[in-house]
Amino acid sequence: MARLTSDASLCSFSQVAPAELEALLISHLNIDDAAVIGVPDEKAGELPKAFVVPKGDISPEDVAEFVAERVAPHKKLRGGVEFVDKIPKSASGKILRKDLRKREFERAKQS
Repeated sequence: MARLTSDASLCSFSQVAPAELEALLISHLNIDDAAVIGVPDEKAGELPKAFVVPKGDISPEDVAEFVAERVAPHKKLRGGVEFVDKIPKSASGKILRKDLRKREFERAKQS
């Protein structure tokens, strides 16, 4: 299956804009920064996965629940939530999703 070329993830035939989920995530008091990418799924094509820089007491489950309570079902973080120290960004501040996709690809190869 080919990776989507846009910054939208195909999820159960519905478009999910990463920026929408990222804005929601960083609105949480215990989230410092966030990035969302699509991760491969046999059934749905791709599912949204969040990379989160936490600040304070929060768990990946708390993050997923926070999002699930505020978005449509197809926008839930069914691809997972992963805590990271830093979101990769360009010098101009743009999220480097390609670096996150590469990380996911390498992880999938190892498992």
